[in-house]
Amino acid sequence: MLTSLALIFLVGMALGWAAARLRLPSLLGMLLTGILLGPCVLDVLDDSLLGVSADLRQLALIIILTRAGLALNLEDLKRVGRPAILLCFVPACFEMAGMVLLAPRLLGLSLLDSAILGAVVAAVSPAVIVPKMLRLMEGGWGTEHSIPQMILAGASVDDVFVIVLFSSFTGLAQGGGLSPAALLQIPLSIVTGAAAGLLAGTVFGEVYRRVHVRDSSKVVVLLSLSFLFVALENGVKGVFPFSGLIAVMAGGIAVNRRRPEVAARLSQKYAKLWVAAEVLLFVLVGATVDVTYALASGGGAVLAILGALVFRMAGVFVCLMGTSLTGRQRLFTMMAYTPKATVQAAIGSIPLSMGLACGPAVLTVAVLAILITAPLGSFAIDLSYPRLLSQSASP
Repeated sequence: MLTSLALIFLVGMALGWAAARLRLPSLLGMLLTGILLGPCVLDVLDDSLLGVSADLRQLALIIILTRAGLALNLEDLKRVGRPAILLCFVPACFEMAGMVLLAPRLLGLSLLDSAILGAVVAAVSPAVIVPKMLRLMEGGWGTEHSIPQMILAGASVDDVFVIVLFSSFTGLAQGGGLSPAALLQIPLSIVTGAAAGLLAGTVFGEVYRRVHVRDSSKVVVLLSLSFLFVALENGVKGVFPFSGLIAVMAGGIAVNRRRPEVAARLSQKYAKLWVAAEVLLFVLVGATVDVTYALASGGGAVLAILGALVFRMAGVFVCLMGTSLTGRQRLFTMMAYTPKATVQAAIGSIPLSMGLACGPAVLTVAVLAILITAPLGSFAIDLSYPRLLSQSASP
């Protein structure tokens, strides 16, 4: 395993640097590293490492979501208001609707299978979006209208919404029903996760107001709380709706609200952790990509992905109607809300493992969605923000 980790970091950082030198997103080099080192090409990664790949990817996601929470100010979100809430679910609904319309014609799937496929590809990737929005916030880009904060918050909740719908659709395909109780889990899991995170973050801030410890120790405690939240979600699944990742981000928000100066220092610590976590995350996502599925898919899958993205961007436009944002700012938000990676890597193979007829098609489209949207969405953000957003004088 140690050899595999060394290869992941050394090759991943090298190809990431090479991609950046070519003015491409560094994550493209990291994804390529995972594909090359993974089972489909060179197959040099240890099986024991691949066996815990999902846990390691979740660890990286916890790090970036905690950092997002530590940088988010609730007052900024309150100022945005309605659009921030709508971005949590409207674009995903539009994209799923688009896939239901397109997949039967382009891929020959049934309506239910198309809905399952739509739920897989509709989730936006916090791992791609959050670091970029944090960088924009640090530079003051778009912060006058809280655009990065709005995108950051919406991308984090979007995944919870989509994953619950995915579970409902796959249950229906296995002979179950789409019950109102299953749909009710979406708001309940968000509310319970946010409440638990805010409570834990508030207690965390108060304890370390009275007890002085090094910031490094605070990071260890905060990481441990985050692990417990995710473990709690897995432990109560099917019994009580709870989102561990929402709790993770809410905990960071609460620390920022109670102790902003501590939150700023901890955010810098998490930024250093992200240097390694980013490489690990995207290389392991790349290792899950089965190139043979992608090569055998033909043009129909690509057209379905691109067509569904148009629906997603239309959904973002609807969310921003009635706001004071300019046309350029709306265009940036629409493009920034397109990258996909982590959720597709996590759930793309589930329909196949469940024996559903749509399994191969869902896995193929999930793989292609990562390969197409992660680098293109990242590139679009990097290229467009200086042209479409204004920079505040005092970030």
